[in-house]
Amino acid sequence: MIELPVPSLVPELDVSDLDKSLPFYVGILGFTVRFHRPEERFVYLEREGAHLMLEEALGPGRRFRTAELLQPYGRGVNLQIRASDVIALHDNVLLAGLSLVVDLEERWYRKNGIERGNQQFVVADPDGYLLRFYTDLGSRQLAV
Repeated sequence: MIELPVPSLVPELDVSDLDKSLPFYVGILGFTVRFHRPEERFVYLEREGAHLMLEEALGPGRRFRTAELLQPYGRGVNLQIRASDVIALHDNVLLAGLSLVVDLEERWYRKNGIERGNQQFVVADPDGYLLRFYTDLGSRQLAV
């Protein structure tokens, strides 16, 4: 088995119910399980090079917290995740009957003297973490 490199940053999200989160991330969003520690209620996921760890908040594993964890857990967290086909992923999310926080859109962001484009949408996971999936539209000159 070839071991893929791990990115320099891998978010670890506390979730209220791993059995509820896994079908969302794997079944609907297309993440794959790289490894799983069921005894700790922990899973390491990957999707097209995006890495993510999920750990059940009240599970038996080790926890790092600086304050009480309150629902929704994802307050203030917005993860941007590149997708090779954001339209197909968007359609899959809608077919699953999920509501979107931001529907599919084309959005341009200023970066110095140019703009970078995304085709993107935002969906919330079962614990309120915002996931912004995008496909890169390239760059264009900044309109004067």
